[in-house]
Amino acid sequence: MLEAGADAAGRRLDQWLATALGGDFSRNRVQALIRQGAVQVGGNVVTEAKRKMAAGESVSVETPEPEPAEPRGENIPLDILYEDVDLIVINKPAGLVVHPGAGNWTGTLVNALIHHCGESLSGIGGVKRPGIVHRLDKETSGVMVVAKTDLAHRALSEAFADHGASGDLERAYQALVWGIPPRMTGTVDAPLGRAADRVRRAVVPETRDDARHAITHFTVLEKFAEGRTDTVQAALVECRLETGRTHQIRVHMAHIGHPVIGDPDYGQAFRTKANRLPEPLKDKVKSFSRQALHAGLLAFRHPATHIELKFEAPMPGDMEEIVGGFRNL
Repeated sequence: MLEAGADAAGRRLDQWLATALGGDFSRNRVQALIRQGAVQVGGNVVTEAKRKMAAGESVSVETPEPEPAEPRGENIPLDILYEDVDLIVINKPAGLVVHPGAGNWTGTLVNALIHHCGESLSGIGGVKRPGIVHRLDKETSGVMVVAKTDLAHRALSEAFADHGASGDLERAYQALVWGIPPRMTGTVDAPLGRAADRVRRAVVPETRDDARHAITHFTVLEKFAEGRTDTVQAALVECRLETGRTHQIRVHMAHIGHPVIGDPDYGQAFRTKANRLPEPLKDKVKSFSRQALHAGLLAFRHPATHIELKFEAPMPGDMEEIVGGFRNL
């Protein structure tokens, strides 16, 4: 039972209640509880979130048990880097879709997490499901954090929404790209929007309705075949995001003329470059059917303990093998 103080007078019920609950529930969650008839003021059920409060009123909240998640749990192996009651950190393999959707209703990371976490999922928005706060493309590997509670979901979502601008968040990706950028470090500041097929993204004029601000910072880690004319040059690049748009690294690197090797969507025009590579690297690159992109580092502040956590995952074997082949040119 909660009692409204003098400062509650005139405030909306949902606004006051979200504050009074001490951050345990988001305002959207509080509004949902009010609509469901789970909130009483003075012993009477109230279903209007905008109802004005008065000082001295008593408010009770009946929190329903989290509903079962819609996706089925599936026993899919996970490479778990860390887990506690609030969150789980995994090293996602290439080929694993993060969330069920058209064409991928099963066999996803969400299905795997529902099976693995079981009853430890306390409910995100009233549903026993893992809280996805950021995503990696199906064929991109690397470190991901997933929330198991409402509190963790809200805090991590806020951190990822502003990409660490107001908190602690660090993400770094390794990308193997065609050619060598002319500078060791650089920034790509180019808005992204939908391409013609509505699945891919493209750099678009900032005046377009769907244009979204997008900034990628890159650093050249290694140069391969620099100065040579008898083969193809390439580079291993580290990318750090200031924004997090769909396919951002892939589109931005292609935009500056250095698409990610193996990228089936944004690097098609460079596929024939593999023909100039020596064997066996040529065959390995030509048969590499996904983008050579890996989320190698993720650091953030724990939403409950406020301890800074940092996780790193090595490149998967298939990508490391190709990088090794370029090193041996």
